[in-house]
Amino acid sequence: MKSQVITAFTILTFSLTAAHAVEGDPVAGKQAVAVCQSCHQPDGSGMNIPGGESWPKLAGLNAGYLYKQLLDIKEGTRKSPTMNPFVDMLNEQQLKDVAVYYSQLPPNEGKGGEKATDEQLARGEKLATDGDWNRYIVPCSSCHGSDNQGAGDHFPGIAGQHAGYIADQLRAWKSGKRDNDPQHLMLAIAERLDDEDIVAVSAWLSRQPAKPAK
Repeated sequence: MKSQVITAFTILTFSLTAAHAVEGDPVAGKQAVAVCQSCHQPDGSGMNIPGGESWPKLAGLNAGYLYKQLLDIKEGTRKSPTMNPFVDMLNEQQLKDVAVYYSQLPPNEGKGGEKATDEQLARGEKLATDGDWNRYIVPCSSCHGSDNQGAGDHFPGIAGQHAGYIADQLRAWKSGKRDNDPQHLMLAIAERLDDEDIVAVSAWLSRQPAKPAK
């Protein structure tokens, strides 16, 4: 059964990891991100707010992924009441410009995992790199690429992302609040995670170094 799960995920993710160039202008994007900076910061570092809403790091993420998420929010296939007013200010070309601009910024350090215990970090590392086959949980790296640095337009780099944001999104996938993933892959994983899993894997991932998008 384990080999069948691996094969199914390998075939599906391989077909989704191709990256497509986004035709955007980073100079224009630098001007357009004025509407983004209050939450995502001028350097794209975002904010990790313990116990509150955390805004993701955007610096160094794949431009195709960023553009798809912005477009999904604008079109309503990804629900984000916080983001909607700002995304609605930008036209489609500006969304591309913003995505390219952020993708070219150097990635920052993730926050939120500083107080995690050794036990939590070990649990998070196992889930992220090995998975838990007794519960049919594949490792994060199966989709998110080597060292969880991202793969194509559908699977963002999650190494070095803020712990609060990762945890928020996993809970959103699990509850069905977010469902703009291909073939509901994230739902299939998130629904098998309990909250201790979510806290652990989010903390561990936040403490891993992020590399610039390819």
